[in-house]
Formats: sequence, structure tokens, C-alpha cells
Amino acid sequence: MSVEQLSGVTHEDCAAFSRDFGVLADVEDLVPGDEYTLEASSPGLDRKLDRPDDFRRFGGCLVKVQTFEPVNNNRHWQGRLKAAEVGGAVRAITLDLAAGKQSSKSRKAGLTTVEIALSNIEKAQLVPEI
Repeated sequence: MSVEQLSGVTHEDCAAFSRDFGVLADVEDLVPGDEYTLEASSPGLDRKLDRPDDFRRFGGCLVKVQTFEPVNNNRHWQGRLKAAEVGGAVRAITLDLAAGKQSSKSRKAGLTTVEIALSNIEKAQLVPEI
């Protein structure tokens, strides 16, 4: 991952927000009652990818994708993400399948890449590479 991709929310950011917002909530009495629990968190290393900008931002990262309809007789894919832009808008993604573990269906088909329309993506998330 690049520095830009990792420059999201850190543990320290969550702690600072929780501390600062907690003080504001207490001073302004935003939460009725004497006690409450304030939690702040980030999406994590295996964050979900929902918006076209997510796919653009995390290009080059390892992802898992599940489709609504099968693509090449398979609904589950893992590979290195490349967003395919048409006129500046992300309409589909391409996965480099050599970068991830594949099901027996995709291995048997001998595919090295697969293109998936964004409209066919049911779920997508990053795969942590540590």
C-alpha cells in the first residue's frame, strides 16, 4: 500500500477525536444523563469498498470481491485491484488474479485477469497484506 492509502484514520486520530468530542459533549450537555460511552473507530485493514472512489483510491491493493451474477462461472474473486475508468468515472474493476488465491473454478479456467462491472459487485473488501 502507498502512503496515501495508509494515511487514513489512525489509532491516535480516534483517541484524539474521542477525547476532544467527549469534552465538547460534556460542556454542551449533548447527551442526556450522567453517563455515556463514546467510541470512535476506523474501518480497519479489511475495510469494505463501496463507492467508485474507494476502488480508485485502493488501486494496486489486494481485494476480495463477491458478485451478484457469476463472471466466468465464478462469484468469488481475489486479486490485485485496478480500477477501469471510462470518461473519468469508474465503471468496472480489473483484478490481477496472480496476486491472490483463487478458487478451483478460476484456476481451471486459466484466467490471469478478470473484469467485473461495479454494478455486479455485491461485496468487496481489502485483504490485509502484512
